[in-house]
Amino acid sequence: MEKNISQKKLDDVIDAAQDHLFEIKKDEGYWQGDFKSNPTIESEHLMLAEFLGIQDEEEWDKIVNYLKRKQLDDGSWNIFPGGKGNLSTTVECYFALRLAGEPSDGERLTRAREFIMDRGGIPESRVFTKIWLSLFGIWDWDNIPEMPPELIFFPDWFPINIYEFGSWARGTIVPLLIVMSKRPVHELPEEKKIPELYPEDWDGSPEEEDEDYPLFSWSRLFQVADDALKYYHKLPWQPGREKAIEKCEQWILERQEADGSWGGIQPPWVYSLLALYTLGYSVDDPVMEKGIEGLDSFSMEAEDELKLQACVSPVWDTAWAIISLVESGVRPDHSSLDEAGRWLLDQEIRTKGDWAVDLEDVEPGGWAFEFANENYPDTDDTAEVIIALDEIELSSRQQEKIEAIDRGVQWLMAMQSSNGGWGAFDVDNDNELLYEIPFADFGAMIDPPTADVTAHILEMMGRLGFDLSDKSVKRGYEFIREKQNEDGSWFGRWGVNYIYGTGSVLPALDELDEDMSKPYVRKAVDWIKEHQNSDGGWGETVESYSNPELAGEGESTPSQTAWSLISLIAAGEIDAPSTKRGVKYLLDQQTEEGTWEEENYTGTGFPGDFYIGYVLYRHYFPLLALGRYRRELNR
Repeated sequence: MEKNISQKKLDDVIDAAQDHLFEIKKDEGYWQGDFKSNPTIESEHLMLAEFLGIQDEEEWDKIVNYLKRKQLDDGSWNIFPGGKGNLSTTVECYFALRLAGEPSDGERLTRAREFIMDRGGIPESRVFTKIWLSLFGIWDWDNIPEMPPELIFFPDWFPINIYEFGSWARGTIVPLLIVMSKRPVHELPEEKKIPELYPEDWDGSPEEEDEDYPLFSWSRLFQVADDALKYYHKLPWQPGREKAIEKCEQWILERQEADGSWGGIQPPWVYSLLALYTLGYSVDDPVMEKGIEGLDSFSMEAEDELKLQACVSPVWDTAWAIISLVESGVRPDHSSLDEAGRWLLDQEIRTKGDWAVDLEDVEPGGWAFEFANENYPDTDDTAEVIIALDEIELSSRQQEKIEAIDRGVQWLMAMQSSNGGWGAFDVDNDNELLYEIPFADFGAMIDPPTADVTAHILEMMGRLGFDLSDKSVKRGYEFIREKQNEDGSWFGRWGVNYIYGTGSVLPALDELDEDMSKPYVRKAVDWIKEHQNSDGGWGETVESYSNPELAGEGESTPSQTAWSLISLIAAGEIDAPSTKRGVKYLLDQQTEEGTWEEENYTGTGFPGDFYIGYVLYRHYFPLLALGRYRRELNR
């Protein structure tokens, strides 16, 4: 039998967590935690600086120190804490260190080289790594899959066009259409080249990749098209190519954000700078200057190290911080929440972005993840911001709040896909044919509807008084039902993984007044209980994306424990032994500072390729879970 939770202990932990959250709020009124990813970001920053000729010796030294500290004992670099070494990341880090002057015969790079060569060397790395190496003449541009700039002309009704790609991929691919067409090469001195990363028998040509393709298949067709485009590239006359490049250039210029970024994330940002520089823009050009200076706002500097964030998450963090504080007992009219709510109101996006290509007549009214991302508001952030705004009074701007919430709801309803679910950035962005393109060997190419995003929107709708009699809600509900796994869990696209997906769905069902005793709900509850660790917590490794047998398996973390508790509480399991053990885990794990420690990454960028450590997940989700537990306990 589990002992009852001490009310005083529960109150003390919640009070301490609230105090800590208020202490770390920014002076401007928002919350923002560090955004951790992997050292590919730092290594590509060094490569960008080398290519543009903007090296800063002090900055380079600090980035080098950081890269050295992140190297594993086997010489490699990984993409998440505790993970095995990643070949492409290791190649990029190795090359970045060589650019910075690290000797190839030193102990550090010798270990890295052994790791790389044991896995086939540069020829086995991903396309994006090879593009970076091509920029420096280390890989042959002829051996990069073709993506012609003429793609910019393809209409949005055509099976393949730039708007069929997910927003992040689109923002990356358009500048690459320029770079891959122009094929620039920044010449390096011999001492910075890396021939040692090629197999001894390498003849300069990649292996034929179409040998196993069925004769009649999209893969075979795209490979034939790639061969034809390579031939076309060598022709002296390419009608329309320069016009296509000009249109790509204009597309890029129109999408630079106020902070200098593109899309608010690292890949479109750096590739847009590379593309414009390739077209002759100097680093002193206002567009380039703004973009280069903006990168500084994504950097985090310590005494002798510097690392760069691939993105920043102030809107997301602020929304969840508000929700966790209100649901743990902070008054809705608290001055700090009022300040944060006014800040969120000011972040509403009132201009049309890429989403409007398919929704021309829809009024804008959403929120993005970052400070500046006018072109790409997302449905997930919009839903959580609406929940946060709805929970606070914001009396000084009450009418503005009501109108913003109404616009956000209307925008979200328009963003619902035809299958009833919601993707993050676009409608019906689910063309899996794109994965057959030879270029597509990285990350997520599309943005299909997912259970976690759909659940957050349904939860928002339920809180606002909508129910299953509403057509959009009903369609979303049916999508959720269809996406449940056989074992009772739901996949988590933007958080790790099945714990996150399930922890998103069950609270949404509860807000829609679903009968939580239904068999499909109990199956999800049983799945959560079955995956509780012996210490009372829950955890799941990011490796569950590549190996579903690891679903719900992993070292306990505060955020994943919180998601599991939120699931159980939503299902009415307030007195269950599993719930009490989970609550006790969080109570016992709180630090003296009033927060929790979490090294493992529990956020997801691209399943299988890019994972995120949201530093504030370890704090506001446990606070939210404990707050909901106390509320239900005291009813």
